[in-house]
Amino acid sequence: MVPLPPGQRSVEGFPRFGTHLHRPPPAVPDDPVIAISGVVRKPSEVRLPELATLPRREIVADFHCVSGWTATDLQWEGVRFADFYRAFVEPVLDPEVSVSHLAFVGLDGISSVVELQDALADDVLLADRVNGGPLGGDHGAPIRLVSPAQYGYMSIKHLCQVEVCSALPAHRLDRSIIGRLIEGHPRARVRHEERHGHIPGWLIRPFYRPLIRPIRALCAKGTQDR
Repeated sequence: MVPLPPGQRSVEGFPRFGTHLHRPPPAVPDDPVIAISGVVRKPSEVRLPELATLPRREIVADFHCVSGWTATDLQWEGVRFADFYRAFVEPVLDPEVSVSHLAFVGLDGISSVVELQDALADDVLLADRVNGGPLGGDHGAPIRLVSPAQYGYMSIKHLCQVEVCSALPAHRLDRSIIGRLIEGHPRARVRHEERHGHIPGWLIRPFYRPLIRPIRALCAKGTQDR
């Protein structure tokens, strides 16, 4: 058995978790799309049925929350993001622009900024199924990003937009007081314990861990499975 990353503890099941998840998940549009914007020659949209043109991929991976819990051996199904990028993003890129970051945006308004090298890792998926069934609203329906090597806040649920960036997109960063206090690391690699943008991961473990129970209770109020 591979040991868990530093500071992580396994939990039963796969909790719904996030500071904004006291609300129910967003409704799934009748015709969901993933919009491609940013430094592209022309903004475009990819309808979810178009993903069927890409090879399917299944992975078994742990999901690591930055607060310190880990859901183990989740079975994800979908398409590799690298395949999506090459099929739908590269054809609309401005050839004179060098891409450095991607911003992933969900229907719930939550976003993450991921360095291109991390987004194109072999195990990063656009997933539409988990543990043998369709993705439910609590975990990101109709489709979500899954980046197993990074903390969960990078793996945006209810994905509806990919913004292509040639530099760090400052407009996607939370500059509020709370946002600065819990500022995420730009790479958020679990094995390196990159929990925070400025503070060593081991140092903030004791502050994050007590938040697990109250945030989980708060999330339960908005769950679809109530």
